[in-house]
Amino acid sequence: MKKFMDDNFLLETETAERLYHDYAKDMPIFDFHCHLSPKEIAEDKSFKNITEIWLGGDHYKWRAMRSNGIDEKYITGDASDYDKFKAWCETVPYCLGNPLYHWSHLELRRYFDIDTLIDETTADEIWEKTNDLLNKEEFTAKELIKRSNVTGLTTTDDLIDTLEYHRQIREDKNFDVKVLPALRPDKGINIDKDGFVEWVNELAKVSDIEISSYDDFIKAVRKRVNFFHEEGCRLSDHGLDKLFFEPACDEEINNIFKKAMNGEELNNVEADKYKTRILVNLSEMYNELGWIMQFHIGAMRNNNSVMFEKLGPDTGYDSIGDSNIAEPLSRLLDAMNKTSGLPKTILYCLNPADNDIIGTMIGNFQDGSVPGKIQFGSGWWFNDQKDGMEKQMTALANLGLLRRFVGMVTDSRSFLSYIRHEYFRRVLCDLIGRWAENGEVPNDMELLGSMVEEICYDNAIEYFGFEF
Repeated sequence: MKKFMDDNFLLETETAERLYHDYAKDMPIFDFHCHLSPKEIAEDKSFKNITEIWLGGDHYKWRAMRSNGIDEKYITGDASDYDKFKAWCETVPYCLGNPLYHWSHLELRRYFDIDTLIDETTADEIWEKTNDLLNKEEFTAKELIKRSNVTGLTTTDDLIDTLEYHRQIREDKNFDVKVLPALRPDKGINIDKDGFVEWVNELAKVSDIEISSYDDFIKAVRKRVNFFHEEGCRLSDHGLDKLFFEPACDEEINNIFKKAMNGEELNNVEADKYKTRILVNLSEMYNELGWIMQFHIGAMRNNNSVMFEKLGPDTGYDSIGDSNIAEPLSRLLDAMNKTSGLPKTILYCLNPADNDIIGTMIGNFQDGSVPGKIQFGSGWWFNDQKDGMEKQMTALANLGLLRRFVGMVTDSRSFLSYIRHEYFRRVLCDLIGRWAENGEVPNDMELLGSMVEEICYDNAIEYFGFEF
């Protein structure tokens, strides 16, 4: 019987153990999709206690606490940080089978050297030890990133962001991790969401372009995309909760844009026509600049309207959507490809039922110019756990080229979440190790070890073209 989370945690075969310890474990990390705050990195934020760094903004943990009957006061409410921490510790024993149980223990082990089981009886011990350590300089934002063996990361930045904190980070000669912006233009795409008009008005200010038509709007967007490019940005990210494809002529798009700017309500078809056009226009810009385009597909957000009004978005009330993605995704990518040629593209799906759709879709638009030009992104959000990761990689292996996979991202706001790369690497090595010991692939350690290293880090570096 194995000891709980020992050195060979998640590694079921001898081959898996060798692959992890000899090849995967010490590979550096390039985290090309996260939600870390560039301001907190630039200011090298120190954390006042374990609650701030461990529970702040972590809607994964918040969902679990609610499911355990914890009152909202101890989650996002006005309870003390100590009481919130205690409430989380009370919840952890009920997370058995949930990746939060593993992640929480890995975070304590890797960053605080604490291997105590987390529960109500050990809460005070963990609280005191972690808070003592958080006062030390090796627990600031920058030091945690360096300790995690991160060579580069990209944040998630709105089109109208100033990117001032990225410049501040670059000026710190003692911090050699490359922190780059990644464009998230969703507020300019979601014409049917509250705040669109206000956002366009802000875009007009920062771009110094008066916006009275769709053509003006695109000029302003292009100017900002070029600004991001000058600041080192080389990739975009789009949250596409549902897929759409509704082509329209220039006059119709301009009328839809003006209608929205006048505060008139759009129907679903009008909104989808606008979204189709702006995405095709953006893909042209990305292709011209040599950027990578990412689509995160299939979230059903803000389901609980009562709590959305109280807490806003990204607070733990999202789930997996079930919309039909195959035809609209195909037609959207095809329109982009016909217009200017697709940029390098990574497609992530939140619904694992869509794995085979994405696994086959990426093959439709490979053009031989770049290995793995169109990628099937890693298991995301509700799928970044053992089962979800295995399903995504198995679908990619069955239908494409797993060895060209660009690997894992944290998709997180937490400076402790780099343990998810360790978790992923263990799952990857276990999957390949089982194949080898079942005789499904050669048990050639040099061959398999190279594959592991490529997926863990090397493929992403080559794909994105960054030098660290």
